[in-house]
Amino acid sequence: MAHHSALHSNFGVDYVITYRFADTSKFEARDGFTSLMQALALVGLATEVRNGDNCSLLVFVKVGSDRRFAQEVYRSRVKDWLHGVRPAEPARETQDTLSGESLTEAERLRIIHHLITSPREEGGAGIIAKEGQWKNVESIFPLHDHTFNKEWIKKWSTMTFLKVEDLDQIRDRFGEKIAYYFAFTQSYFQFLIFPAAFGFASWAILGSFSPVYSLVNGLWCVTFIEYWKRQEIDLGVRWGVKGVSSIQQKRRDFQHEKEFRDPVTGETVRIFPATKRLGRQLLQVPFALLAALALGTLIATCFGIEIFLTEVYNGPGQNLLVFLPTGILTTLVPTLTALLTGVATRLNDYENWETSEHYESALTQKIFVLNFITSYLPIFLTAFVYVPFGSLVVPYLDIFNLTAKPFAENEKQLQAPQTGFIINPSRLKKQVIYFTVTAQIVNFALETIVPVVKRRVFSKYQEVKSERAAKKGGAGPGVTIDDLPEEAEFLKRVRHEAELDVYDVATDLREMVVQYGYLSLFSVVWPLAPVSFIINNWIELRSDAVKICVEMQRPTPLRADSIGPWIDSLSFLTWLGSITAAALAYLFSNDGMGPDGTPASIQGWALLLTIFFSEHAYLLVRWGVGFAVSKMDSPGMEKERADRFMVRKRYLQDALGQDVMDPPSGFTEEKITRASLEEDARQSSLRTTSPQDHFWSRQRSWEESAKVGAHLIEKMAPKEGKKEQ
Repeated sequence: MAHHSALHSNFGVDYVITYRFADTSKFEARDGFTSLMQALALVGLATEVRNGDNCSLLVFVKVGSDRRFAQEVYRSRVKDWLHGVRPAEPARETQDTLSGESLTEAERLRIIHHLITSPREEGGAGIIAKEGQWKNVESIFPLHDHTFNKEWIKKWSTMTFLKVEDLDQIRDRFGEKIAYYFAFTQSYFQFLIFPAAFGFASWAILGSFSPVYSLVNGLWCVTFIEYWKRQEIDLGVRWGVKGVSSIQQKRRDFQHEKEFRDPVTGETVRIFPATKRLGRQLLQVPFALLAALALGTLIATCFGIEIFLTEVYNGPGQNLLVFLPTGILTTLVPTLTALLTGVATRLNDYENWETSEHYESALTQKIFVLNFITSYLPIFLTAFVYVPFGSLVVPYLDIFNLTAKPFAENEKQLQAPQTGFIINPSRLKKQVIYFTVTAQIVNFALETIVPVVKRRVFSKYQEVKSERAAKKGGAGPGVTIDDLPEEAEFLKRVRHEAELDVYDVATDLREMVVQYGYLSLFSVVWPLAPVSFIINNWIELRSDAVKICVEMQRPTPLRADSIGPWIDSLSFLTWLGSITAAALAYLFSNDGMGPDGTPASIQGWALLLTIFFSEHAYLLVRWGVGFAVSKMDSPGMEKERADRFMVRKRYLQDALGQDVMDPPSGFTEEKITRASLEEDARQSSLRTTSPQDHFWSRQRSWEESAKVGAHLIEKMAPKEGKKEQ
């Protein structure tokens, strides 16, 4: 029982800070650790220290002052209210703030993380891992709730569709940013049901490159994007984060050039000239060209080698040589992509963004350019270079004969035919099938299976290494030597979690966006692509949950009101898909054979006209769908209207009394008697009266006005006989 309790209990720990001092002198490590403890204590956090692995300490952090924490919660909610995120002002008493609105675990962890990492001038400890004086702080992470994780995975493994309550549960545990990813993937999965069914029917009846499928798929893409934009708003209202992106966090690395005092607020504002940043942003143009040139040259070269080996070379070893381009791409593309990603990061740093949100958005756009080239360029080369211009390009491919020369028996096997070359019309379809099926399976294995195997192998290696060192007598005192029996299992689990990787939700979002691009751009080539995606995404949702719970440190809860700049990438792919799908449907309209390598068979004016009408149809449909969606009501919009009504009602009640919103009550009638008339006449004789007073004193009640009006009607109405005439 004690073992089970230790395994699933976190002993009230909110965060763990790993302090590693392997490369630091004892004196410097001791002073740095003392500063760390003092900084945490000054913000009302309690600490406990235990031994870690490989010259490290584990600092366990929890709230030490409930009063200070309640103030921080109140400050956070007031800030939300001032920025329009919350509809109503929170209770002025800090304790009422906590009792009036429940505190989710994600909000608790987010606020504690804010206390640890926010600058000292904002009331935090200012501790940032691996930066400045905190270079020995390796990581700051919350602990997994293994009881919840086990129930979560078990529940999801038996469900086909997620409910909004399931998304609420993710939001309450891991924050809105991760919840938005799961909400997007779930919405995308549900929307894929229609294109999967229609794609299967189209594959069976219409075949590939069907204009009908291209039209329906384009309409589906537009509808999905517009629906998701509305869904983002609804979830933002439901989770109370609509507009939270307006609360932007200042970057520590921001370097201002000017300071001025705001004439309205009196605050000192630090700025970086927008014109200077724009000049630095223009460097994105040569960066995009460099990335396209470097990656494009590599991919095009491997593409040419592959064409040469599969369709020109006919000598020995061909079955093995065809894997050479794949090997080159597998080796060099990740290396070159990592190099270009480093350049993109440096360029992003040079642009000197003021807030973290702008920095991440700009970096996402640069990374998307790299992903676009590596993911889609091979298919673009096949569809728009190999198929239309194969007869012109292939005769020059013998420049790649060096790749097969050691295996060739004679020069004839290495020479490309100058005439009579016939392209492989099924090449494009096979390529699309590879990227939509095989590549998805490979990515799943690399993402889920390989890390587990690698971690287990490394763990086994560490055990063997420790055993050998112990046998030789060279092993130092073990990290568990000071562990108390009741803490042993808990500390073992924490040491394991400290070695795990940090989860980055942007990586998973990028995978979904790239997959959506294949659907929008190239599914007209193989209409069964949506079927592959719907199967993959059902597994992806569950595997990502397992990855977060088992393979990664528990992510720090972060807030968001959308999936960020990825929605712009999706819109761009939808627009480009309207052009690409139409062009492919036109080029392969001759029973899917395409131009057969002879560009003379392509009527340029017809191709351009097809693209022109397709793009303008996309713009018209997007406007129509967006307009229709904006007129549709939703639970989020209803909740927002209800919240606004309650705010107005509460304000009026506070300002004018509790009965201000109640309907008017009945009134008492004043009886007019001879005595009252005599009293009024006596009072009027005692004071000077004006014509206005005389005007308003002739009729004293509504009944008297009604009687006078009835008398006038009786007197002035025409006779019945005259009215009939």
